[in-house]
Amino acid sequence: NEKSKLNSLRINRREQIKQELFATQTEEQAFLVGVESKASNHGWSAVDSLQELSYLARTAGANVAGMFTQKLKAPSPTYYIGKGKIAELISLKEQTQYNTVIFDDELSPRQQRNLEELLQVKVIDRTALILDIFAKQARTHEGQLQVELAQHQYLLPRLVGQWSHLERLGGGIGTRGPGESQLETDRRLIHKRINRLQHEIEEVRQHRALYRKQRKKIGMPIVALVGYTNAGKSTLFNALSQAGVVVEDKLFSTLDPVTRRLNLPNGQQFLMTDTVGFIQKLPSSIIAAFRATLEELGEANLLLHMV
Repeated sequence: NEKSKLNSLRINRREQIKQELFATQTEEQAFLVGVESKASNHGWSAVDSLQELSYLARTAGANVAGMFTQKLKAPSPTYYIGKGKIAELISLKEQTQYNTVIFDDELSPRQQRNLEELLQVKVIDRTALILDIFAKQARTHEGQLQVELAQHQYLLPRLVGQWSHLERLGGGIGTRGPGESQLETDRRLIHKRINRLQHEIEEVRQHRALYRKQRKKIGMPIVALVGYTNAGKSTLFNALSQAGVVVEDKLFSTLDPVTRRLNLPNGQQFLMTDTVGFIQKLPSSIIAAFRATLEELGEANLLLHMV
């Protein structure tokens, strides 16, 4: 019927936009750019941060064609990096054959548009890269909901760049409803989807809260594994529980918490939970989207930190 066709078109359009912003295709040649400044100081060096970004890029399926960092008092509001480094980046294009540039910090929509117009290649930032990896690794319905929410919240302020090539429609009569621009239509679709996702995730939170309440009644201690992504949490969890959690030499191979009952040599039982790992500079939007999962940690009697 017409309603189902319309819903299908809306879903396809949302997926098209997400692919344009997040997808990192296999064998992409990525050039990595980092900035060291007081404004972006996270307590570790830009070089170390760029090495982690390199690991993220490879996890997403890209080849790292090159990288550099720049020291600035503050990132440029126009291009994030200075004009000299922009010129260097352009000159390296033929030599390295990069077709994607990945920045180690989150870019504003304006910075991203300016860079893409200047470099004539796809430009993404650390947040988009992490979201792309999360989208590939999310295996459960809960994980997929949380990733999609974070993607849409990131995408919303960047829709203008997706339609900068279209003629802008003026305001007033005839520019709303059926006569609205594609940009306005996309905004409405994304807002509607965000509201729906938030509602579904709230249902997940309530379900988890009920499950935790039931566990409390049993009075069984809970141990949660925490630590850097790919630190070996799932390997230890599998060794102790025989749970068969997927283990890969990749970042964020575990996004969904898994809990199993274990027995100590003295016969005492406890629950162990394998949780999502973290990295430096994890965007706050992703942390917020995964609140339903992270609340599991608040109920643990012991946090076992893997290093």
